[in-house]
Amino acid sequence: MKWEAARSGRQKVVYDSDGYHLVRFPYEAGEEQYDPWRMHDPGHGLTTPSKFPDARSGLIWPSHDGWGTLSAMVFWEPDNRPTEYRARFVRDPLNLTTGYDSTATTDTVPTRGGQYRSYTWQMFVHPGTPVGLKISARGPGDVKLAAPLMLAEFKLAIHTDVARP
Repeated sequence: MKWEAARSGRQKVVYDSDGYHLVRFPYEAGEEQYDPWRMHDPGHGLTTPSKFPDARSGLIWPSHDGWGTLSAMVFWEPDNRPTEYRARFVRDPLNLTTGYDSTATTDTVPTRGGQYRSYTWQMFVHPGTPVGLKISARGPGDVKLAAPLMLAEFKLAIHTDVARP
C-alpha cells in the first residue's frame, strides 16, 4: 500500500487514544498497490465498505496464517517542532476482532531536514486479525504534534511454510 500527499492530498494526522495515528492508504491499483490476495480490500471489517481516508483504510487483513514480514516507510515533511518520531505495528488497531496488540515500537530523534524512516518486523499473522501502521510525532513534554506526512508505504509478505513446522 502506498500513500503520497502529492497524489492523494494531505493526510490529516489524528491521534487515537493510544497516542498514535493510524496511517491511511487509498484503495487503488497500480504502482505499489499490488494486492492480488485482496488484503487491503474496502469490504473487510464491517458490513459497509470502507472509504479512504476512514480508519479502516489503514488496515491490512492477512490472507493466510503464517509468519508475516511487515515493512513500512514513512517520510515526514521538514518540521522543527518534533523532538521524537515514533512508529509501531499493531494487530487489530481498531479493536474490530481480537483486540489491540502493539509490537515493535520504535522511536528516533529528528535529523536536519525531512525525516525519512523505514521499519521492518516479523510476527505470526492470521486471517481475521488486521494489522496496521501507527505513527506519532512528539514535542517537548511528550506533546503529540500533527507533523505533516509526505509519503507512507506499508506491506505484508506472508511465509506460509512456517505456520506449522
